[in-house]
Amino acid sequence: MKLITFDDGRVGRLELEERIVIPLRLPSTRAYFESGGHAPETGERLRLDDVRLRAPIVPKKFFHTSGNFREHEDESKSVDWSHPIHKGIVFFQNVDAIVGPDEPVIYPEHLTSELDYELEIAVVIGKPGKFFGVDDAPGHIAGYVVYNDITARDIQRREMASGVFSFCKAIDTFNPLGPYIVTADEIPDAQNLDMELRVNGRVRQKSNTSRMSVSIPHLVAYHSPQGYSAGDLISTGTIQGVAGFSGDPSLYLKPGDVIEAEVERLGVLRTPVVSWEQGHGTPVPEKVDW
Repeated sequence: MKLITFDDGRVGRLELEERIVIPLRLPSTRAYFESGGHAPETGERLRLDDVRLRAPIVPKKFFHTSGNFREHEDESKSVDWSHPIHKGIVFFQNVDAIVGPDEPVIYPEHLTSELDYELEIAVVIGKPGKFFGVDDAPGHIAGYVVYNDITARDIQRREMASGVFSFCKAIDTFNPLGPYIVTADEIPDAQNLDMELRVNGRVRQKSNTSRMSVSIPHLVAYHSPQGYSAGDLISTGTIQGVAGFSGDPSLYLKPGDVIEAEVERLGVLRTPVVSWEQGHGTPVPEKVDW
C-alpha cells in the first residue's frame, strides 16, 4: 500500500498505476498506524492530478542516524572535523521542519552559504515498543519513505567542535519527506534498494541500501530504548556524494535548483530550492555571525 496525505490533511491510499487516490476515514496518516492499520474508505475516487500531495506523515518522534553508510563516513574524512562522523551519532530531528513533495526548501541566506543535500530513507514504526532486540525489530517496521536531510555545512563544522550537530539539519523546511509511504509488505528486501539523488537532472549521489554499515532491523532495535510510538520515523543515514565532502563548492545548492531524491520502489521526492525573499516575501534578515 502507498499511503499519502493530500490537500488540507486528508489521508488516502494511492493506486499509482491508475493514478487514483482512494480517500480513507482517518484524521492523519499517523492514526493509520496507531489504529493498527484499520482504514475504512470514504467511497470516493479522486484523480491524482486533482490533489496536492503533502508530507505523508508528521511523526511524534524522528530519530536521526548519521554515518551509517561506510562510504559516506569515509568521504567525511576529507573535511577537517574536530570529531569523526560515525554510525554511533544519533539525535532527534525537528518534525516542524518537515515539508512535502514539491514544497520548497527556503534558503536561509543570512545563516548559511553551504546548503547541501543528503538522500536517506525514513523507516516508519508501526507499533509502540521499547527495549527489544533485532529479531523483534521487523515486527515494528511498517513502511518506508524517501527523506532528504538538508544540511548547512558551514554551521555543521562549527557545531562539530562540540562533537554533535543538530541545528544545521533542523532549520525550517530542511526536512523534505515523501512522496508517499510504502508499507513494508510491498518491500521484500529493504537492504537491496537502489538510491539516487539528482540536482537539475545531474546525478550527485548513487548507491544501494546493501552498503549500510548497520542494517535497518539493527537500527530499529538500537533506537528502541528511547521508546517508540506508532508512526515514529528513523532515518538511515545518507550515501556518498554530498557536496560538502566533494571539494567542489560549486556543488552546493542554490535558489533555482531542483532536487530529485529517488529510492527504488519508494518513488521520487522532488524539492525546489528558493531564495528567502521568494519563500517568505520579505528581504533577507541581517546575517547571523555564528
